[in-house]
Amino acid sequence: MVKSGYKYIAETFEKHDNSYDSENWKRMIDLRRGPTTVRINKPTKLHRARALGYKAKQGYIVAITKIRRGTMAKIRPKMGRKAGNLGVNKITTKKNLRWIAEERTAKKYPNLQVLNSYKVASDGKSHYFEVILIDPDHPVIKADPNINWISRNNNTQRVFRGLTSAGKKTRGLRRKGKGSEKIRPSLRANRNRH
Repeated sequence: MVKSGYKYIAETFEKHDNSYDSENWKRMIDLRRGPTTVRINKPTKLHRARALGYKAKQGYIVAITKIRRGTMAKIRPKMGRKAGNLGVNKITTKKNLRWIAEERTAKKYPNLQVLNSYKVASDGKSHYFEVILIDPDHPVIKADPNINWISRNNNTQRVFRGLTSAGKKTRGLRRKGKGSEKIRPSLRANRNRH
């Protein structure tokens, strides 16, 4: 069976060496010490970025964003109550962390639109996501018939409206058929219908 070049890249990335003083060890140290969101020259996981629409051409930008791990940090109440009513542990966000990473990246680069994202790594404190961004006003993007849809007015601020892949997953839009009648067009729109 013939494998593509990206298949070999994927297999190599899955078997990467995380031992002491290896390249990935040093990269994780740089990520941990670096800023929350930083632009990078090229994707770390090229096979994943290509599958999600990345092209090595002008107008495509990749940024890596750090998001804290674990549940939300809630302040423990000072006054007395039984332990079950403290509301400190097991409180999670309704959004997934990949969507939050996309939103924070979009706030840092307000003139760009988020195309997609993927997880790169994680350590004891943080998850690291690479976010693919596109400049909708770039002439190369406007001239490309495969991606110029992102330049239309109805695709502005798409990450904040839950139109990326991570947003659609959180909104439950991956489900179809029986049991998912009330999630389209959105939960709020269905609630207000009656």
